[in-house]
Formats: sequence, structure tokens, C-alpha cells
Amino acid sequence: MAVKYEVRYATNPEDFKNYDTARIRKDFLISDLMVPGQIKMVYSHYDRFIVGGSIPLNDPLMLEAIDPLKANFFLERREIGIINVGGSGLIKVDGESFEINKKEALYIGRSHKEVLFTSLDKDQPAHFYFNSALAHKEFPIAKVGLQDAETVELGSLESSNARKINKLLVNSVIDSCQVQMGITELQTGSVWNTMPAHVHSRRMETYFYFDLPEGQVVCHYIGEPEETRHIWLTNEQAVISPPWSLHSAAGTSNYSFIWGMAGENLDYSDMDWIKPTDLK
Repeated sequence: MAVKYEVRYATNPEDFKNYDTARIRKDFLISDLMVPGQIKMVYSHYDRFIVGGSIPLNDPLMLEAIDPLKANFFLERREIGIINVGGSGLIKVDGESFEINKKEALYIGRSHKEVLFTSLDKDQPAHFYFNSALAHKEFPIAKVGLQDAETVELGSLESSNARKINKLLVNSVIDSCQVQMGITELQTGSVWNTMPAHVHSRRMETYFYFDLPEGQVVCHYIGEPEETRHIWLTNEQAVISPPWSLHSAAGTSNYSFIWGMAGENLDYSDMDWIKPTDLK
């Protein structure tokens, strides 16, 4: 079967304090999202958010409705944002094709019935990463590249967090119901992301780490600010961040990551900041 999925349930932050390393990784780390020749999904009960990956090889891969959706097709009641982190590929939506190169994004609104993922070169296949959330209305398909993004540069080399935030699928660039996605790129010599850290209880978020050199790792921080935990990740792995949790990380090298959000609002700047000296 080309489409595989698993379900992750929501967690009470009080219970989370008692989790050991294995339980934290089981509930929040997505370690095998990119599988050649497959579509892999994790259906989270945080805002009914779906995290997915697709590596098409010889044949196109179709985005099919999974059982938890109880839908006739995947986008019957959903929207989806897709970002390619691999070789060039095509996404065909109800017969209309869009070429998506590395670090380009495609938003597809509710009600589109057929979505096909294809690689232009099976020896350098596309790695399509996607986030999907419930949608209450239809919005147009939109392709967004880095040149179209709203870009912000933050941090400094002195504090090891000089980074560029590329807001690709956000409400200042496209129309969507819930899904917001973008790419943060760290400069050489910088390792910290999202520092100072923050919490936004109005939205859950996922981080997908990529362009991490072989043999290097990222330490992602999760939990309430006064009692944090950590998860070690390698390239092309993702973390689910609950709305009660902060999300920040440091790597043994610079890297890039895709952030994706859904929830109560589309206000990107709606964050509750945490001073570094207040973290525990």
C-alpha cells in the first residue's frame, strides 16, 4: 500500500511531566516521515492536524483519504500546504500540473478531489512535506516560491541564531483557513532557532528539520517553559509541538526547518515570549 498513517493523541501537560525519553519520542517525534515510494502521514488530535511526507519514484503517488477522515477524498473537508525539500517534482491537482522545485510551496484549498505527487527524476526524487488542517471554505490554489515569500531576518552571529524566516503560506501572502507554513534557514555558524522561545496557546505547531548534514543532529526543546524536555533529531525528522509547549532547538550544525501551524487564528505575531533566563 502506497499510503500509510498513524494516529497520535493529545496529551495533558501535567501527564507530560512524567514521561520518560521513550514516551516523549513515541508521542511527539516523527522519525520515518520520508519513505521512498510511499506517502506517510501522522494524524494528530491537536487541531486535527496532519503531518505528511511523500517521495514518488517511478509512479505518481495519489493523496488518498485515510480512515480517520471518514471522507470520500482527502480534501473533502480539508486544505493542505506542501513544500518540496528534494529534487524537482510535479503536483497535479484535478488535472492541473504545478512544477514545484526545492523550497517552493503549493497551497491547495478544500474540495479538490485528486492530488498526485510525481518526481521529475527518480534518481533525484522530490521530497514533498505537507501539513493539512480542517477547512470551512474553499480558497484558490497558490504556488509560492522564496522570491514570493514575506522574509524577515532575525538574530545575530554573536548569539548563534542568525536566521532568515521565509513566510510562504501565511495570510499576508495567500488566503487559507488555518494552515500556515514557512521555512527558516540558519546561517553558517548559527545553531539556535526560535530563541528567545515562545508559546502560542492559540495554535499548535510542527517543525520538520532538513538540510542537516550527515552525522549532525538537532536538539529540539519541548514542554512548558518552567519544565522543559528535549528530543534529539536527525535529517528529515519532525516534531509535534502542542499549544501549551514552547518550541526551540539547537543543532551541531546549521540547518533549515519548515514550521507549520493551525488553530484559533492566523496572526503570525500572536506569541507569548519567554526570556531565556526564565527557562527551566
